[in-house]
Amino acid sequence: MSDLSQPQPAATIPDKPTVDGLEDKWAPVWEQQGIYRFDRARALDLPREQVYAIDTPPPTASGSLHVGHVFSYTHTDALARYHRMCGREVFYPMGWDDNGLPTEKRVQNFYGVRGDASLPYVPDYQPKYHGDMTAKDVKDASKQEKISRANFIELCDERTVEDEKAFEALWRRLGLSVDWDITYRTIGDRSRAVSQQAFLEHLAAGNAYQSQAPGLWDVTYQTAVAQAELEARDYPGHYHRVAFHAADSGEPIYIETTRPELLPACVALIAHPDDERYQPLFGTKVTSPVFGVELPVLAHPDAEMDKGAGIAMCCTFGDLTDVTWWRELELPTRSLIARNGRMIAETPTWLSGAGADFYAEHVAGATTFKARSAIVDALRASGDLDGEPKPTQRKANFYERGDKPLEIVTSRQWYIRNGGRDGQLREALIERGKQIAFHPEFMRVRYENWVGGLNGDWLVSRQRFFGIPIPLWYPIDDSGEIVHDSPIVPATQTLPVDPSADVPAGYTAEQRGMPGGFIGDPDVMDTWATSSLTPQITTGWGTHGGDDELFAKIFPMDVRPQGQDIIRTWLFSTVVRAHHLQDCPPWKHAAISGWILDPDRKKMSKSKGNAETPEGMLQQHGSDAVRYWACSARLGTDAAFDTGQMKVGRRLAMKIVNASKFVLGFAPSQDGHEDLLAQVTSALDLAMLASLAQVVQQAGTSFEKYDHTRALEVSETFFWTFCDDYLELVKARAYGQEGAQPSSETSSARAALRLALDVLLRLFAPVLPYATEEVWSWWRTGSVHRASWPVAQECSPAQGGDATMLAAVGAALGGVRRAKSDAKVGMRATVSSVTIAGPEAAIAAIRAAEPDLRAAGRIEGDITYATADYIEVRDAQLIPPPPKN
Repeated sequence: MSDLSQPQPAATIPDKPTVDGLEDKWAPVWEQQGIYRFDRARALDLPREQVYAIDTPPPTASGSLHVGHVFSYTHTDALARYHRMCGREVFYPMGWDDNGLPTEKRVQNFYGVRGDASLPYVPDYQPKYHGDMTAKDVKDASKQEKISRANFIELCDERTVEDEKAFEALWRRLGLSVDWDITYRTIGDRSRAVSQQAFLEHLAAGNAYQSQAPGLWDVTYQTAVAQAELEARDYPGHYHRVAFHAADSGEPIYIETTRPELLPACVALIAHPDDERYQPLFGTKVTSPVFGVELPVLAHPDAEMDKGAGIAMCCTFGDLTDVTWWRELELPTRSLIARNGRMIAETPTWLSGAGADFYAEHVAGATTFKARSAIVDALRASGDLDGEPKPTQRKANFYERGDKPLEIVTSRQWYIRNGGRDGQLREALIERGKQIAFHPEFMRVRYENWVGGLNGDWLVSRQRFFGIPIPLWYPIDDSGEIVHDSPIVPATQTLPVDPSADVPAGYTAEQRGMPGGFIGDPDVMDTWATSSLTPQITTGWGTHGGDDELFAKIFPMDVRPQGQDIIRTWLFSTVVRAHHLQDCPPWKHAAISGWILDPDRKKMSKSKGNAETPEGMLQQHGSDAVRYWACSARLGTDAAFDTGQMKVGRRLAMKIVNASKFVLGFAPSQDGHEDLLAQVTSALDLAMLASLAQVVQQAGTSFEKYDHTRALEVSETFFWTFCDDYLELVKARAYGQEGAQPSSETSSARAALRLALDVLLRLFAPVLPYATEEVWSWWRTGSVHRASWPVAQECSPAQGGDATMLAAVGAALGGVRRAKSDAKVGMRATVSSVTIAGPEAAIAAIRAAEPDLRAAGRIEGDITYATADYIEVRDAQLIPPPPKN
């Protein structure tokens, strides 16, 4: 129930109400009064179903927000506001994702610096640039100053704090009802400790492991890349038809390859076991051209008979198929690509004679381009190149933020088990997903397809600067070798730790890097390794700044809102962590937003340069208008960036303000809720309230089903009927006789108007928080956002009403208006006679409201009623109004 039951102050209504400037007026009031503050003590006392916990997405603090953020975060905020008005204690924190590669790129480009782990720390370092590098110089490494890792991290921290201030200001202006006392940073002490503790628990349980294995590597960013971060893109190349030679007969066997530079790393030729062309070769040997290495011919079902020559060279490693063949056929490892993207400088031990000499002279240390050119020239000279290379477009894997194809490099990395190599775990994670209600439901398929298609575990280590360190050290034996198989694990209470600076228990700083001493793990964790723990970070799990009572109360959380494109990364990785750590899903619901599309129907994104920045949009249209546009799109549905829809939202907010001014201009004799209900006696007023009761029911049900759009649609549709039809129909009755005591009919209209306004403001509050708060303050105490969500009983006087009546009378009034419009006379024209036809039930309703219809339509003569299949107005005789003097 709203504040209607309490004594109310006299309405204070501005002479010229407006929606302009409401953000600056109300945002500070909400903060000062703690309107959205989470009450921990109350939450602990309430039943679990009366607490609503939201796992808010932490936006990446690297530059500026874009319109997609406004779109999806508004959906979540509407849900939060609804549940708060339902009396639930809403846990709605805000975080900032400020560790990882996006922040590093932001800092490099803003300050013109690049981290170098070999350089010493410089106290009080000041960069030359502060966002004023030219666009041409930003990506030019020679123009970027090299600084120590410690100095680079300081700049990352400085820049993200400034960006987060701007983000918070924008979120406040948008009206997000988060508790700004509950915020976190993914690079903050608590986040680092939670992330490290989770890693150590995975390690102890056998769910985290280290492996020296081939993995995808970005030579630009000098880091390993996980499967979830891949993008397949077309990349220009050439097919080379190259002859290998049968070891026994010297007969040529042709393969086709786009990467002849990997020829010295070839370990086998592979064809499909059913390919009749090559079945006689299986089990025999061939020699590679130029390098003369003897290799087996093997069968594998992944070989494609209809691609190229149908037989392929397997190199370790050219692509992910090579990795599969290498693992399943137990082939030798012959890696050639170094971390810098060049061919290894040392001549491989498996080469000998002329092949080894050729490698040392033409390939060692060369770029892949130069190595390819040299090897192709040698193939051409030996006659082992059949024809000239043919141009083609090949699919290559790219890091989602990179601009060069990934290489596959053998390195030591850390992994978390995610079912990619364990069918039983994979099935368990699919079942875990079934414990989560997806909104919309079809998004579940994306989750299940991703889990089912995994081909490796989650690679979580990264070779970057600004991130959460792997919390381990390694002993160094007496001969100076690092013992990776026996890591030194810190005590949980010492977290967070930085192994590059901190010293493990039992050692001294002087022993770092020395025989018999220790060395810290040099890597940091993938940014998703921290973001995947947002439910644990916010709810109080862990020993560092933890809150066991709160965690036990609200974990699993109620909802994870997020974009559809990161189901495979953020959503899945969060499920993996909760599965391993808590043996349950991290939340009960997943609310998946669609994308924002530009005029060409392409996804808007900062990387594509087609994304709108929201600051100007909010200034121009107003926050309520932008929120209206966002909430007009359902979860999981892509929406066009539509300023026209924002204008519709602004018009709606203005209409709420102006209609409220009109309604509040009538003072009822008594303003208590029960008193108002008792005053409603007119059939039309009862019908309006009955119709509104249905809207209340539908809107509440829609919010419970995570359909904010339907809740808005039914509320808005009723509101325009309320304004266009009902207000016009009861206007004269609400005014009453000037100077006379209000009649029962007048009191009924005034009471119904106030009851409806009270309910409508609360229905619109989740979507239009500023306009509704403004009107609420004219006549109610407290905030509309702490008022109760309306229930149908509030609109249900004892005598009830016919919900269909308002539509019938409104249709009749609309017909009269159309008749005047068709006759090109103003709405002030009087009607001397008219026929109204319609179904019998509709006609009966219209008869019951005839006085209001006459007043609204200026019908002064006879009304004739007739029966018809639908409501229509016929034979209206009109008298134009007298001309104005």
